[in-house]
Amino acid sequence: MILVTGGAGFIGANFVLDWLAQSDEPVLNLDKLTYAGNLENLAALQGDPRHLFVQGDIGDAALLAQLLAQHQPRAVLNFAAESHVDRSIHAPEDFIQTNVVGTLRLLQSVRAYWQGLEAPARAAFRFLHVSTDEVYGSLAPTEAAFSETHRVEPNSPYSASKAASDHLVRAWHHTYGLPVLTTNCSNNYGPLHFPEKLIPLLIVNALAGKPLPVYGDGLQVRDWLYVKDHCSAIRRVLAAGRVGEIYNVGGWNEKPNIEIVHTVCALLDELRPKRDGSRYQSQISHVQDRPGHDRRYAIDARKIERELGWKPAETFESGIRKTVQWYLANPDWVAHVQSGAYRDWVQTQYASSHALICNDAP
Repeated sequence: MILVTGGAGFIGANFVLDWLAQSDEPVLNLDKLTYAGNLENLAALQGDPRHLFVQGDIGDAALLAQLLAQHQPRAVLNFAAESHVDRSIHAPEDFIQTNVVGTLRLLQSVRAYWQGLEAPARAAFRFLHVSTDEVYGSLAPTEAAFSETHRVEPNSPYSASKAASDHLVRAWHHTYGLPVLTTNCSNNYGPLHFPEKLIPLLIVNALAGKPLPVYGDGLQVRDWLYVKDHCSAIRRVLAAGRVGEIYNVGGWNEKPNIEIVHTVCALLDELRPKRDGSRYQSQISHVQDRPGHDRRYAIDARKIERELGWKPAETFESGIRKTVQWYLANPDWVAHVQSGAYRDWVQTQYASSHALICNDAP
């Protein structure tokens, strides 16, 4: 059995679904079910004896000790995190509590469990920590992409909290010998993405006839990674990664945000054209840039390809089409996640920019 934390969120749920589609090894899934944790993401596993869900906090040491002792996982994969930069600007303490304090308590619990294992199980055990390229800071337009040895220079409360958690994981390996692995990924997109992030927000707003908010000039560059490619990379790192190492996981798809917006609009024009014949592009609305907005991220994913033979299967063109098609095919999921909590957050974030993206959908 493996223990997955944060397995009802976007990346965690995709990982659990993909894992059980390819393996009969059971998953113990621990998730606090905050606003972005959604059991509907795991609906396909209802009644599946290979999936055991527990609602709980990675900061709950007593619960962790109980679960670890009872289920004896061979690995712990930590997806649990507060992960939205804009939210971290408004409420940084939540990010410190989950990403720093929560990771600390998880590491303490896992270390105690690992030290009590018999020698063969102890040698085979792994703790895999899922992190982000944002810990590296921002790149100039012509700078080389982030490698695993790039200096850590986080610029937002979110990325600072993730950098702190990465350092804790490293320290628990070097000080206590805990067999850890860390992955730093680029921007994920795909099915089950909570609609506060760029791509699902664009799709949801476009279909609802609302403005499509673009920060500043829209020329911020990101590397885009289809979530199922990310899941395959994590499986590969867990299976064969060198203990104590960091592996950067990217999609080799550097694109400015405004290009993403236009691509989504064009796909919607094709797949769900408006009745009046107008283009979704007409809904684009440039809003005030967020404080400290990093201009460019880019991942150098050569290490994971060289050492572990992994590279993404999807191009951006194939992945974004699959993503738009998924949202069009799952309107009930979209409607359910647009709860009061989601609308309250969007109102807080964008009201001052007059983006008007919180009106009730028709």
